[in-house]
Amino acid sequence: MVHHTQLLNQLVKEGRLKPIAPAAADAKKLTYHDPCYLGRHNQIYEPPRELLASAGVEVTEMPRNKERSFCCGAGGGRMWMEEKIGERINLNRVDEAIATGAEEVAVGCPFCRVMVSDGMVAKNSSVEVLDVAQIMLRNVKR
Repeated sequence: MVHHTQLLNQLVKEGRLKPIAPAAADAKKLTYHDPCYLGRHNQIYEPPRELLASAGVEVTEMPRNKERSFCCGAGGGRMWMEEKIGERINLNRVDEAIATGAEEVAVGCPFCRVMVSDGMVAKNSSVEVLDVAQIMLRNVKR
């Protein structure tokens, strides 16, 4: 079994999927959130970044990235739990994403997309949260 970013990246390398860079006016500043299981559990960090780069997207990294990344708050089923003390984990991660100045956050996990999107709403932020596959769809030759 492979992660969808690994599959898409392989298709790009084989020339079966042809990404195109967005026009300069359409390019958006983007940061990437490493999902816990893809990253720290499976040690897969580069395929999503290579995929974004192949589509002409420049990634501005958050301070905590790759093996030092920070959970979105959904890990271990926590997305269904109410946190009683302190700030929700996803709000902490969203603050890091917003601080990069990014207009978009790319994720590679549906749970991360929910948690980061909810955090952006809670922070009244206009930063859009998209899966890497959605960004590829937007930037692929048809």
